[in-house]
Amino acid sequence: MEISGIISAIIIGIIIGVLGRLVVPGRQHIGILLTIVVGIVAALIGSAIASAIGVADTKGIDWIEWLIQIGLAAVGVAALDRTRARR
Repeated sequence: MEISGIISAIIIGIIIGVLGRLVVPGRQHIGILLTIVVGIVAALIGSAIASAIGVADTKGIDWIEWLIQIGLAAVGVAALDRTRARR
């Protein structure tokens, strides 16, 4: 992976993490760095899932891929929030 790919993954991860955090109702007890990490992981896994089901490369904006990534980020934020709330 080139440096431009890493930088774009971080930027997309930030966006996906924030959108995933907005989808989860209520206040979350995780920091912004964990949100970014969740977003980056969700973006990578979401891209792999979208490629596997054949919706990664479409004409225009890849809305289905974005929805998969945001959904995964929301699940990740909610899961981390629950583990943080128990402490």
